[in-house]
Amino acid sequence: MSGKIKISLEDLFELNGAEIYNPDYYKPENAVSIDTRKIKGRCVYVAIQGEKFDGHDFIGEAVKKGADALVVNKRKLKKIFESKDFDTYRIAIIAVPDTVKALGEIAHIWRKKLNARIISITGSNGKTTTKDILASILSEKFVIVKTEANNNNHIGVPLTLLSADEKTEFVVLEHGTNHFGEIEYTANIAEPDFALITNIGDSHIEFLKSREMVFREKSALLNAADRKGGTVFINYDDPILKKYKENFRNVITYGFRNRPTVKGKITGYEEDGRTRLRISYKKTDREFVLSLYGEANAINFLSAAAVALNAGVGARELDKASKNLIAAKGRLNAIKLPGVFLIDDTYNSSPASVDAAYKLVKKIKGYKKKIFILGDIYELGKQSAKIHKELAEIFKPDKNLYVLTIGNYMKYAGNELKKKGIKTIHFKNREELSLYLKYEELKNSVILVKGSRGMAMEEFVKIIKERFE
Repeated sequence: MSGKIKISLEDLFELNGAEIYNPDYYKPENAVSIDTRKIKGRCVYVAIQGEKFDGHDFIGEAVKKGADALVVNKRKLKKIFESKDFDTYRIAIIAVPDTVKALGEIAHIWRKKLNARIISITGSNGKTTTKDILASILSEKFVIVKTEANNNNHIGVPLTLLSADEKTEFVVLEHGTNHFGEIEYTANIAEPDFALITNIGDSHIEFLKSREMVFREKSALLNAADRKGGTVFINYDDPILKKYKENFRNVITYGFRNRPTVKGKITGYEEDGRTRLRISYKKTDREFVLSLYGEANAINFLSAAAVALNAGVGARELDKASKNLIAAKGRLNAIKLPGVFLIDDTYNSSPASVDAAYKLVKKIKGYKKKIFILGDIYELGKQSAKIHKELAEIFKPDKNLYVLTIGNYMKYAGNELKKKGIKTIHFKNREELSLYLKYEELKNSVILVKGSRGMAMEEFVKIIKERFE
């Protein structure tokens, strides 16, 4: 094992436009921080100006906590030099034109020193879940670092790389985007050995205009891996991704249709609705029962498995991970309570995900009633009323089906459901729905709660949990 990875003075001289003051004070460091609250000793402190705070205002605190090198904006130098505490600093100062870009450059230097292989993931849907599943599978065999939460932007990607050390064997990165150029920027910092786009959907079309333009933005990740001689993973079920397969040298395809390199097949469902998934690849041909619910998670697991199998993981690790996966909060998070099977799907909502949730609940056996609690779907613009009306087409009449709705637009869905003879109640306010959930007979039910983030549907999940726990 090699020694600790450090940022040398020579590395800092490589930063674009860098001017270094007090270089004799600099000692090679193995930690980089942008947050004084997280400084635990010697480190390089990079002062970044954000929307709410300016890191330059916390330089004194950074020095007190142990930072012995500062990366600052050249425009702030005069203020720093004139500070009443400046004479007490025994510290190297690296002045650059842009500290955000300098953070990215430092992370790129760090990445080159790592022995770890870098896996980069993006996509319109499922990238966070796929990242978490892949990290879970790899951690059965390797030392890994992954993107935490949604820290997937021009700040988060560098910080994740910088959190890896000489013991790290894989770094699993999530890359997000809203505008052209963001993926290319973080991809060039990461230089991935493996790159995956989960799918090309309609997210970010407000900024990127079309699915083809979404692909053009996200494909920067695949291009970065291809330039490095790395492996590109193509979702063969996605028509746009499949079309561009020939653009890359080392390609692994995966999917449920046609003849991909890694083939998946949903073979059935357990009594409680969990998916049985068969994966075939080379000598691996095995069925897994996923602890995550829903067909979307079967797709996410197949995506992660395709990468993991090519990273040196075997069927045993896949099997172990498949049993231990935990759903992220609000994403088809299944909670078994006495007499009630509660599914928290409150992270967000769309017509397609309501359809997927309905299909999932239908597969769950052992409970008499199926209850849906649905809040408004946001960001549908002028089509809001029409699309909410069309939600009723998803549901089929069933004497044990109940749909409870809340929100300005869900009342349209409720009206259409009544026309179909489906038992439904529309609640005019949150208090009415809360009282219903506290006192109405709900036992022997599967209850799924769903709505857009702004509807704060997790409040109703909490009420049900407190009642039945």
